[in-house]
Amino acid sequence: MKVLVIAEHERGSLKGATLNTVTAAGRIGAEVHVLVAGSDVDGVAQAAARLQGVSRVLQADGPSLAAQLAENIAAQVLQLAGGYSHLLFSATACGKNIAPRVAALLDVAQISDAIGIVAPDTFERPIYAGNAVATVQSRDAVKVVTVRGTAFDPAPEGGSAAIERIDAVADSGLSAFVEAQLVKLDRPELTAARIIVSGGRALGSSEQFAEVLTPLADKLGAALGASRAAVDAGYAPNDWQVGQTGKIVAPQLYVACGISGAIQHLAGMKDAKVIVAINKDAEAPIFGVADYGLVADLFVAVPELTDAL
Repeated sequence: MKVLVIAEHERGSLKGATLNTVTAAGRIGAEVHVLVAGSDVDGVAQAAARLQGVSRVLQADGPSLAAQLAENIAAQVLQLAGGYSHLLFSATACGKNIAPRVAALLDVAQISDAIGIVAPDTFERPIYAGNAVATVQSRDAVKVVTVRGTAFDPAPEGGSAAIERIDAVADSGLSAFVEAQLVKLDRPELTAARIIVSGGRALGSSEQFAEVLTPLADKLGAALGASRAAVDAGYAPNDWQVGQTGKIVAPQLYVACGISGAIQHLAGMKDAKVIVAINKDAEAPIFGVADYGLVADLFVAVPELTDAL
């Protein structure tokens, strides 16, 4: 029994979600291999080889994989699938793009958002916006699983896996890379941040969002997040959205300002180690998950907190 983890990487660096997925693969109790597919990915393959628990790294290097188009990566995975009992992807935008294609072409049922490994054929996954956990058993010969990274610790370095070069697949011709529009961040990326300051619709405007929350985030060295209501109202950009339909985060500290705590938002942040809620509504659901709650007007409390820091 062998497990293949499909690595995610960007600009020559292994993405953090892959480290969490390697840990999940180790829980299955099988030999763990990592596929690094791309162009000029020697550094990424070496980083994957240094992860504890990884016994082999498969490096597929070629121009057809340079843009990491889902169709081509899926074809690369399918070439290898026959030798593995499990194919593990991170439950990220990239993983969710590739894994369903692989599962469909293998004619197996995908197991999504795994947060626990009960047995090699049995997994736990959240349902009902995280309010319940389903235990799912698969009898498929090859199990295609996406792993929620916030449920597993990142795999540490200390390994020395062998790196094997394999032939890259030909371009499928089904899609073409046009351009990438990259946003330069002045603060930590949301899913990798240790501290997040998040705001809700109560802030009232994008100007208030910036004036009230940015100084606090700067003092804490934090990323900025937002509820879906705040994003829909235009107070914050889409990539700040935390929740079931946004980003799933698990920072060391999550400060929720003016967020009522709809179940869709809680599904995206309730795994944070420490949750602080500031809301003038004492009955707000956010206080049900908060470690520390302050019933106060955020326009008074947040600047006072910032000054105190």
